[in-house]
Amino acid sequence: MAEPGGPEDQKPQSDEARSAFVPPAGVGRRTSASEDDQPTSEFAIPTGLAAEPQGPGPASASGSGSGTGTASGSDTIGSAFAPPSTYSAQHAPPAFTPAHGSPMIRLTKEAPWQDRMRTMLRMPVAERPAPEPVQKHDEAGPAVPRVLDLTLRIGELLLAGGEGAEDVEAAMFAVTRSYGLDRCEPTVTFTLLSISHQPSLVDDPVTASRTVRRRGTDYTRLAAVFRLIDDITTEDVDVSLEEAYRRLAEIRRNRHPYSGWVLTLAGGGLAGAASVLVGGGALVFMVAAIGAMLGDRLAWLCAGRGLPEFYQFVVAAMPPAAMGVALTLTHWSDVRPSAVITGGLFALLPGRALVAGVQDGLTGYYITAAARLLEVMYLFIGIVVGVLLVLYMGLQLGAQLNPETRFVAHDRPVVQILASMALCLAFAILLQQDRSTVLAVTLNGGVAWVIYGAMARTGNISPVLATATAAGLVGLFGQLLSRYRYTSSLPFITAAIGPLLPGSATYFGLLGVAQGNVNAGLASLSTAVATALAIAIGVNLGSEISRLFMRVPGAVGGANRRAAKRTRGF
Repeated sequence: MAEPGGPEDQKPQSDEARSAFVPPAGVGRRTSASEDDQPTSEFAIPTGLAAEPQGPGPASASGSGSGTGTASGSDTIGSAFAPPSTYSAQHAPPAFTPAHGSPMIRLTKEAPWQDRMRTMLRMPVAERPAPEPVQKHDEAGPAVPRVLDLTLRIGELLLAGGEGAEDVEAAMFAVTRSYGLDRCEPTVTFTLLSISHQPSLVDDPVTASRTVRRRGTDYTRLAAVFRLIDDITTEDVDVSLEEAYRRLAEIRRNRHPYSGWVLTLAGGGLAGAASVLVGGGALVFMVAAIGAMLGDRLAWLCAGRGLPEFYQFVVAAMPPAAMGVALTLTHWSDVRPSAVITGGLFALLPGRALVAGVQDGLTGYYITAAARLLEVMYLFIGIVVGVLLVLYMGLQLGAQLNPETRFVAHDRPVVQILASMALCLAFAILLQQDRSTVLAVTLNGGVAWVIYGAMARTGNISPVLATATAAGLVGLFGQLLSRYRYTSSLPFITAAIGPLLPGSATYFGLLGVAQGNVNAGLASLSTAVATALAIAIGVNLGSEISRLFMRVPGAVGGANRRAAKRTRGF
């Protein structure tokens, strides 16, 4: 019998019983193994190659990507995105150069800041020119959080005042570039403003946001904000951050140029002028003005009680309609109830919000445009509800409201031109415009009504086409006036489109629905919607035409503000 451990017991084991990493028989093991002999990074310096001496140069261990930064052999692996020790945020090199090179951009200083900022907003980030800081700051660089906060506060005032999303982004972009912040991306929606600043490709971005909770129409405040932005973007004017904050606080604290009762009287004047515009006389003017002022006071009362704006429009639309129904029940032959009700509707139609919503949609800001148009729809439904309630009650009481009595006055062109100018004047007061712009917008509205009357009533051209043409001239003249004054175009445009609003089509559409003639009512309401869209598109087209034929800064070769690419349906 063989002893244990003899040749018989040393049988070859199966492959499953041994490790794949066990050295085969006949190969000796290393006896000088140490605990430090472990697999290292593939970027480690090989054995026998001396490491570079440590110094203040770029090969410092803090910014190196190698595995060994010191002679002791400690494998400290740094981040591949960490900036080198010699990197300075104040003298940062270009972060990215396209394969075809960077185009040379020349931005003329003579052009308004709106044009210069719109030019760069359409450019990709890699193609934008380096900022040329207009305002001074200390050697440590601009205070990034304070600059972003100032930018958001300015954007909030502009968005709350009814400015378009593209113009708000251009203003925010102008402020950040004036204070030396590059690679900033502003974002504007209906209720939220945000801006992101990335110092370099290797630094974390800084993002700030602000919510717009309240909106108010005050074009005097809007013009003051534009003057502040113009001073910030001008080299000849020194506006520090502290000075900008002080001026912004003064703009917020300033009272409205017109009091509440003046606004109520202006609303009555607007309704009265609109009633004369559609064929009414002096008595119709007085009745329509009283109804509009009563509705305005009731709306103020509801606003003081905290009711939403939808119910404020419902209440404001009821008194003018009630005045027209009352005149019908009393059988006054000298008074046209339809003119009274139409005049009251002119004072309530949300033309400003409609123009801003369509403008945002045409310039590519679809989320903001959808929100603005949804707001317009709710306000319009509020007007419809208020008027329909009164008309239905009047019909139940026996009021004889005839939708066939369409008022088209051909024999009073001078009276209608004066009424259109009075309507624009009252509208400008309602918008809290600066007194220096009231005359210009009044004349602009008068010219628009002359063009509309010449095309629609004398030339028998489609009223929708005539409205779009007149609105286009309003946008063109308003844009030219704003370039001359270096301010927003809204004070020169919004009030001027007042005479073109579809008040009569809206009234006859609602009357048809109230009387049960739904097809005729919907057809008239469709005409009102088409007219409103024609106004908005015409205003935007006129503004864009003015930019086409004026000197706009851009790349050498004529490429100016780039438009969004067509998707072709996909």
